[in-house]
Amino acid sequence: MRRATITRKTAETDIEVTLDLDGTGRYDNQTGVGFFDHMLDQLSRHALIDMTVRCEGDLHIDDHHTVEDVGIALGQALTQAMGEKRGINRYGSCLLPMDDALVRAALDLSGRPFLVWNVDLPTAKIGTFDTELVREFFQALSTHGGITLHVDQLHGLNSHHIAEAAFKAVARALRDALEADPRKGDAIPSTKGSL
Repeated sequence: MRRATITRKTAETDIEVTLDLDGTGRYDNQTGVGFFDHMLDQLSRHALIDMTVRCEGDLHIDDHHTVEDVGIALGQALTQAMGEKRGINRYGSCLLPMDDALVRAALDLSGRPFLVWNVDLPTAKIGTFDTELVREFFQALSTHGGITLHVDQLHGLNSHHIAEAAFKAVARALRDALEADPRKGDAIPSTKGSL
């Protein structure tokens, strides 16, 4: 069963994340940051990962610790739930349009974290949400999930659309990478024998 629960408590955040990689995209995400919850919902729905996130963070300061630490916990949960990564596709990509926005995501569940982020959100805020935190989330997810992740914005005028397209594109790429490859059986998808 590809499931995991991670708890992470610091002086800044108290987080519990539960994932089921073989779910149907059910979600229940409550971080206290409305736009971020909306993005986590998109990640769950479009990756077909059942996801529950609970976070109590120091929102009286700002949203930064909450967003980054949830990315850390999600990455850790993803790593735990994947286990040895036997039989998975390993690679995934998606070219995702959303109105004016077009975002490409490509990833490798390699165990070697690296983020390439070519996304320009034209406004500093989406509502009260700092747009620079979108990159912070994906940096934390990539680092703690052991993901080589490239996200490229090809078009886009509206910050909400660009950010949402990025989350959905990563979700769809993740869905493909986590799928079982029937030709591999339970083989680890690497000539090294481990990922």
